[in-house]
Amino acid sequence: MYLLGYDIGSSSVKASLVDAQSGACVASASYPKTEAPIKAVKPGWAEQNPDDWWSYLKAATQDIFAQSQAAKEEVKAIGISYQMHGLVCVDKNLKPLRDAIIWCDSRAVPYGQRAFADLGSERCLSHLLNSPGNFTASKLAWVRENEPDTFNNIYKVMLPGDYIACRLSGTPATTVSGLSEGMMWDFEAERPAQFLLDYYGIPAEMLADRVPTFGLQGEVSAAAAQELGLAPGTPITYRAGDQPNNALSLDVFEPGEAATTAGTSGVVYGVLGQVGYDPQSRVNTFAHVNHTPEAARLGVLLCINGTGILNSWMHRNVAPDLSYPAMNDVAAKAPIGADGLSILPFGNGAERVLCDKEVGASIHGISFNRHSQAHLLRAAQEGIVFSFAYGMEVMKQMGMDLKTIRAGKANMFLSPIFRDTLAGVTGATIELCDTDGSVGAARGAGMGVGIYTDHHEAFSTLKKLQVIEPVAKDEAAYKEAYKRWLTYLP
Repeated sequence: MYLLGYDIGSSSVKASLVDAQSGACVASASYPKTEAPIKAVKPGWAEQNPDDWWSYLKAATQDIFAQSQAAKEEVKAIGISYQMHGLVCVDKNLKPLRDAIIWCDSRAVPYGQRAFADLGSERCLSHLLNSPGNFTASKLAWVRENEPDTFNNIYKVMLPGDYIACRLSGTPATTVSGLSEGMMWDFEAERPAQFLLDYYGIPAEMLADRVPTFGLQGEVSAAAAQELGLAPGTPITYRAGDQPNNALSLDVFEPGEAATTAGTSGVVYGVLGQVGYDPQSRVNTFAHVNHTPEAARLGVLLCINGTGILNSWMHRNVAPDLSYPAMNDVAAKAPIGADGLSILPFGNGAERVLCDKEVGASIHGISFNRHSQAHLLRAAQEGIVFSFAYGMEVMKQMGMDLKTIRAGKANMFLSPIFRDTLAGVTGATIELCDTDGSVGAARGAGMGVGIYTDHHEAFSTLKKLQVIEPVAKDEAAYKEAYKRWLTYLP
């Protein structure tokens, strides 16, 4: 008995086949083998062809069945994770009318800013929990104004995961979590955000019908089954955006828990137990996978653009002859706080946590007489962690008390300095787990179809690879270094 999970990313589509009883991933594959293309017709634009996602998904599906030799009838449910905030517009035949405008496309920023000013910050924040920003609704407003012929032919608008589910089932649908990430859900009224739709001139009929995050969302059609080699009628029972799904993959469901990733950019996604928002919109708030009106579970998302990209810059320019593990060894030769050296990591564009200011990366307190390569490498990693801690202070002001932070053992979390610093400066326990988004989506599907009674059972086999506790004797040194770092923050 197997569960099938898909992760629809902007660089690739990954599929994983998970044994429902043992929780083991028996086969996985991702396509394309090189990074998927992103079209940038103009500066700040980013588009992908939704049909390419389907082609990648088909190739990955065929690969995992070839690897596993599993019978298609043994797949009991399908779960989907997907790149957030994208826009797919389809006609009445459910065909895309244009390429998808994906998450990193910034053309809609002025539309969101104008809506925030015209509608008022209090109204937007209390109902949407965010500024309309550069999210899906604002992207659709751009289409309405700049491509009226396309807009007038739209039957339904969907997020990337909604589109893949639609290709699987032949039925367009979305979730409350999905609508919330697109700024189309009113948390106060517990229905689609009619006031923002009206402001943008978007008919409510363009929104797909809602289905539960966990539960029957559709069934694989005969046509899709023939294309993919699946059994017709296989239920689709879970879908979520990549960051809520990453949290699910790490068994992060309850207030006080958080999931984090630290690749090129870094994310901390914590769970809030009551409806709330940051008045300055420095972090974003969405419905988490287990949110209900009766028991609020909101995912508060902090994103730091200048995360692993700073470490890779150090690799290219400061330590080109060292591997990343060797860089960590060299950095460990410097003391906590890098002997007074501080680095701000904000060199990868505007940072939302800094109110969308582009302050740049910078090095402070350097002494040519005592600082070395080791100090620079350590200060870079500490600076990244301190930016996480700064954003987590915003989350704390919202009522979050993050005591446990879970991550996959990958990217920056391979560095002992990085994870020890995060535990030391936040006081949280860091748990490194063996999982990924497609495996998490498969487990989510198991919850949705009823194979697992709850998330405790679904993730009972989740392997913890390492647990990092704060070290009491180092706490003062980490706090002093962080306090000094804050003095350089504009």
